[in-house]
Amino acid sequence: MQASAGHEHACKGSGKSPAEFEPIDAPRDAVSELILQGPLYFALGMCVGAIAYFSLPFEPGLLTLIALSLCLFCGSLIALRYVAIVALRILLFLALGCAVGGMSAKIHTAIRPAPTLSEALGPTIIEGWVTSVEQGANGVRLRLRVHAIGGRSTANLPDTVRLTHTLSLNVAPGRFVRCWAVLRPPPQPSLPGDYNFSRQAFFEGLSGVGYVQGRCRGGTLGEPASARGSIALAISRARRQLAEHVRQLSGERAGGFAAALSSGDRSFMRAEDVEALRRSGLAHLLAISGLHLGIVGGLVFFSVRRGLALWEWLALRIAVQKPAAIVALVALTIYMVLSGASISTQRAYVMAAVFFGAIILDRSPLSFRSFAVAMIAILILQPYSVMTPGFQMSFAATGALIAVYTAWRRYSASSASLPRKSGFSFMMKSLVLTSIVGAAATAPFALYHFNRVAPAGVVANLAAMPIVTFISAPAAGLALVTAPFGLDGVFLRVFGWSLERVLMIAHWTAGQGKDGFQLDQRMPGSVLIVMSAAMVTICLCRSAKTALLTSVSAVVLCLLCWIASPKLVLHWSASGDIYVRETNQPIRRYQFTRGDALSPLSFSDMEPAADCSASSCSFQTASGKIAVMTGSWNANGCPEAVSYILQTQPEDHLCSDAKAHLLSWDAVEASKGVTVRSALIGEDIISSPTCGIRPWAPCLHD
Repeated sequence: MQASAGHEHACKGSGKSPAEFEPIDAPRDAVSELILQGPLYFALGMCVGAIAYFSLPFEPGLLTLIALSLCLFCGSLIALRYVAIVALRILLFLALGCAVGGMSAKIHTAIRPAPTLSEALGPTIIEGWVTSVEQGANGVRLRLRVHAIGGRSTANLPDTVRLTHTLSLNVAPGRFVRCWAVLRPPPQPSLPGDYNFSRQAFFEGLSGVGYVQGRCRGGTLGEPASARGSIALAISRARRQLAEHVRQLSGERAGGFAAALSSGDRSFMRAEDVEALRRSGLAHLLAISGLHLGIVGGLVFFSVRRGLALWEWLALRIAVQKPAAIVALVALTIYMVLSGASISTQRAYVMAAVFFGAIILDRSPLSFRSFAVAMIAILILQPYSVMTPGFQMSFAATGALIAVYTAWRRYSASSASLPRKSGFSFMMKSLVLTSIVGAAATAPFALYHFNRVAPAGVVANLAAMPIVTFISAPAAGLALVTAPFGLDGVFLRVFGWSLERVLMIAHWTAGQGKDGFQLDQRMPGSVLIVMSAAMVTICLCRSAKTALLTSVSAVVLCLLCWIASPKLVLHWSASGDIYVRETNQPIRRYQFTRGDALSPLSFSDMEPAADCSASSCSFQTASGKIAVMTGSWNANGCPEAVSYILQTQPEDHLCSDAKAHLLSWDAVEASKGVTVRSALIGEDIISSPTCGIRPWAPCLHD
């Protein structure tokens, strides 16, 4: 003991690497700055390139993208050697990233099988294995790995379908079932800017959606012949068993919430709890993503690290944070598999793997280089996720937090009078700052995708996250460790009790803010682009003056883009409903006729304001007067001073002298919807959905 006490190890007992972070005040010239930040510029370019690919109105060729990437790669090498202008080098890094991002997205699109379902089927018998159970707005959603469909050949079967089950559910994941159901291809957006569910379904391998008429009955067929299918079903059964076990021991009130957090199975969640979490800004707790993997990985990492540091012989010979990082990665891998390995979970896992990989390689885990590596890895593995709100909001929050963390380190290094950075007070201040920065960074994306921001979300997160971090997460971790010994019951009860407090906060906050701050019109994409570019500039710049100038310029540009962008005036959906924005009024829904399609996802929760099917309606809009006419026309029935006439009867010739645009139901039904937008300069923009151009939007048959 005396010899050991006299020995002074360079890294102390914790095994912490002495070169984990680069010096804040290290001098940098332009070239070294470019080399250090080069991966970040390349990653940002990949984001732009992938977004551009998915937003194009045509399908680019793969050879064109490969050739462009090779040319830009050669140009970047030449620029690094012979060009001294740093700005030009940065532009080349961004351009190369754009080309590679577009190429990666194109490759992933090319290797995906073409959609096999182009028309509605049923009612018919659909047989398959249940792979997951999800809670939906209208019932429980079952995902089936299809085995057979009545009246359809086995050579042309969809792989996976999703069916909404409205009655009581008597089947579980892993079970073979037979359902009498109606099946349709994934709906395509009929409204410009609406969420593209068909693209999401294409990349998730979801071939069709529908609903069950009655109940799904269990069958006697065994597991699928393929090993991959058998393993997937075994994992699904394990997830379900875990969810049921956690739900039973966590208590009746929060058992469904606990099951969702532990296994990703939301089928036990109450609809009112899901709505309260959404309105309060706590819905991110339901998605197994960065927060959950961060808490699990952090608990495992710090527990293993502290435990190994107590073993003096080992702590004096190896850096104990490295085996702790390896154990944390293994734990996260198991957690990802058991939670269903959704897109958001896979993305968070890649980011966590980069984080712990940086620790293993003695690099700073909280830096823009690690951030860039995670972004590049995800854009190579899942380029289609760049269009999802989860990708955009998670990287926006992470980037903003790294920028604030870097600025704080720089400030603390230059100031010797700062208080000691430890203790409960410092942890709470960090939590408050994290919530504020995260909410501010994600607000533009929440407004764009969901058209709302919960103003009380910061308060809800400040109240709930200490409970989740200091009570729920440790209780869940202890339950996992003690489960093999049958001692997890007490910890799961603590887990459920803590989540009951979170639900109380969610319901109280949701009642205060109702639906939160909502926009009366959809945010234009150009505004989001400007805000994103400004956010990136502010995070990367070191000058407060530059950040202020960027903020002011961004506000002005956003206002100009908002004013100049076309405004929605009228949308006649193939569902038969019409959506009108009257002068100085928000968009309202009116029933007119009955169609066989779905309403736009953006307006799916909107209640009808009136019924125009029984009597004619008229609206005064920014594009003039809109007349909604029913029944037949007569010689004296042509309206005057009307810009648009909506009618169900195809008798256009009776109003041939009218100057109004005639929109008939036959044309709307054939084109899957018609949209009218007013432009700042020039005539209105009248558009309909296009099909057959992109692989995820084939032309469907009635």
